[in-house]
Amino acid sequence: MEATSTEPDLVALFSDLVRLETELWDAVDARLHAACGLTLGRFDTMRVIARTPSCRVCDVADGLSITAGGASKMIDRIEAAGHCARRANPDDRRSSLVGLTPAGTSLLDEATAVVQDELAIRLGSVLSARALEQLSSTIATLRSARAEERKP
Repeated sequence: MEATSTEPDLVALFSDLVRLETELWDAVDARLHAACGLTLGRFDTMRVIARTPSCRVCDVADGLSITAGGASKMIDRIEAAGHCARRANPDDRRSSLVGLTPAGTSLLDEATAVVQDELAIRLGSVLSARALEQLSSTIATLRSARAEERKP
């Protein structure tokens, strides 16, 4: 069914959102890789680790909306690069805790500045502070509604 003139074209909106996400991801990833030798996927993972006390693989998976297997593989790569380390979880022997190493923390700080600068160019220079706040609020509302649907 096609949208009428009074109804939004949700398919076109979806397409625009997906294309925008791809364009932003590619631009930020390229800049981050050139400046820090870090992919955006690793950067995102490191951010989750840094902001999550007693971080576990499942916390990374939840934080990035990916599978536990995908999160574990990403953590393996970051650990192999010397930017995070796993240690035994004293509360659950079946899992480990993940934390950034000092080198990982330093890299994350450097990378955060690069990402913020690129996003300021691509988003902040185009939208007003009010429009960015509204966009952020709208996205949070949509993501929150999906999170509620996934609860058992």
